[in-house]
Amino acid sequence: MSTLHLPHQLLTRRSALLGAVSLLALPAPRLAAAAPQPSGVWPNASQVPGGIARLSLGPAATRPVAHAGELPLLVVGDVIEWTALVGIALAAEPGEASIAVQTAEGGRREIAYTVASKRYLEQRLRVSPRTVDLSPEDAARYERERAHQATVMATFSEPLPQASALRMQVPTPGRRSSSFGLRRVFNGQSRNPHSGMDIAAGTGTPVVAPLPGRVIDTGDYFFNGHTVWLDHGGGLLSMVCHLSAIDVKPGDVLKTGERLGAVGATGRVTGPHLHWGVMLNRAMVDPALFLAG
Repeated sequence: MSTLHLPHQLLTRRSALLGAVSLLALPAPRLAAAAPQPSGVWPNASQVPGGIARLSLGPAATRPVAHAGELPLLVVGDVIEWTALVGIALAAEPGEASIAVQTAEGGRREIAYTVASKRYLEQRLRVSPRTVDLSPEDAARYERERAHQATVMATFSEPLPQASALRMQVPTPGRRSSSFGLRRVFNGQSRNPHSGMDIAAGTGTPVVAPLPGRVIDTGDYFFNGHTVWLDHGGGLLSMVCHLSAIDVKPGDVLKTGERLGAVGATGRVTGPHLHWGVMLNRAMVDPALFLAG
């Protein structure tokens, strides 16, 4: 069991760590199917909190520039058809939303979309009090780490040359032991939804890059333990946590499937497993949307 991983403030763009608990012993709730779309296109579209909107921008000679509020968006495609990929925060309210697209003439146009409601399952648990209420020393450490991680999550680089090929590889083999979005109540206190995918695997199991990317941060964090962040371009980031070993350093460039570390039980956990998170325009989104099947 682990304590994860980005607390509620992150989901409202005020925080940078996770603070829920992942239970390996309990069966994972079934994830809702993504919205239908053409075969072989990733990520899957799912216009719900924690999902991704795929919005057509039409043809253009060069890659359009699009924003959700002040946040730049990942735009993929080619001169025939460009698509904006919008990560929808778990804290997003259902209803109408929009993005802004800069036109070739220097103006802007808005594209509207609808965020549908989705009810994630809830889990009520009794755990050790120290996993719910931090000591002053742990709280101070958390605040330092939160500020650092906020700078990591603000990373936005040029999209990869093959940014349309966004089908990810699962970072380590194993059973998916806790579902994205699972809402938890610990000792009667509400805590963050689970904002990643937990994969049950033994200590030392290799962990690999899910997509080509550049290592932008490594560290040992209070909640997440030994952690690696990867930048895949265009505001698409991924993180792997609780590692027993880190085999890369910031600045390293990895190919899909290249080893970056090993599964462990570091951080606030009760058993070895991998926590895998995917972030798009600073919103944690369901990693399953990037997987086939």
